[in-house]
Amino acid sequence: MLDRAKANYLNAIKHREISENLVKMTVIAPLLAWANFYQLPFDIVDENSIDVSVETQDELIKGRIDIIVFKHHLWLLVIESKNAGLSIINGIPQALAYMMANPHPEQPIFGLVTNGDDFQFIKLVKQNSPQYALSKKFTISNPQNNELYNVLSILKKLGKVIN
Repeated sequence: MLDRAKANYLNAIKHREISENLVKMTVIAPLLAWANFYQLPFDIVDENSIDVSVETQDELIKGRIDIIVFKHHLWLLVIESKNAGLSIINGIPQALAYMMANPHPEQPIFGLVTNGDDFQFIKLVKQNSPQYALSKKFTISNPQNNELYNVLSILKKLGKVIN
């Protein structure tokens, strides 16, 4: 199943530029299905509009969160996807800004940034002063193995985090 998702993505990028939506369709949607995030107790919302106030710069960032996965009405995972070919580094600040809008700051929140080829997880703890950590980068085009298996394993573990 994950080998098929990898093959679908790699085939698509050979023929055309891959948009953010195609990244979501070919890679993210299957991962969410195999992680059982479409089943209770999870809920998924896509393209959720959100305003985030960045206090240090007196700036208001407006954007649309690509995907939020909820568990028991608590934010579990924020997913930010980018067009294939763009670096995921560009999506990390955007994902963190969205994660800061989590209405339950007492709970850690997790993020995933992907361009379809690269995947990187983020953990944000807001408590007194926000702190975040990044996972290693997983790459679908790794010729030695299919790192989507690692990504799916992490998603399944995140699904068990909030009880």
